[in-house]
Amino acid sequence: MNFCSHCGARVRLRVPEGDNRERYVCTDCDTIHYQNPRIITGCLPEWEERVLLCRRAIEPREGFWTLPAGFMENGEAAHEGAVRETLEEAGARVELAGLFSLFNLPHADQVFMIFRGRLLDLDFGPGEESLEVALFAEQEIPWEELAFPMVGETLRLYFRDRAAGAFGVHAGTVVRLSKRPRRYRIELLSSGQS
Repeated sequence: MNFCSHCGARVRLRVPEGDNRERYVCTDCDTIHYQNPRIITGCLPEWEERVLLCRRAIEPREGFWTLPAGFMENGEAAHEGAVRETLEEAGARVELAGLFSLFNLPHADQVFMIFRGRLLDLDFGPGEESLEVALFAEQEIPWEELAFPMVGETLRLYFRDRAAGAFGVHAGTVVRLSKRPRRYRIELLSSGQS
């Protein structure tokens, strides 16, 4: 950030009085510009013993498989965003069953929320951000071709819970170990069954 969105003057990084973090502060009007994590919301769509995945048509991780998800919009609740993203990316209509996983991604300044959802029908297809959309049984999941570590962890937790006969709500943090090659560790904070 170079300029104040309030008055157009230059901004500089400094710790405002009463704060403990550096923020962009306007050098003219003293407006503090807070930058907070972005929320990604999505869905784990279920149909009988299978789950719906999308092959990404955009970067990052173009060509890799993921759950339908994307950034929340202003004025939208997280569950509304999950339904919207599922329709946009997979052309799929879902009825949500509740929050399933929440992962913090401090290295990307993001929070990733996934809701379980029941597909209402089999009328689905790739949206503009997907190359293809397909249903996968557990043994068919393309584990080595998943786009993001929290997608793989969400799927592992889902299949574990399904086998146990009870779904929980899971939370954790994705810790980046290195940029190249991409290496991550997932630290589960809680894993409870409802």
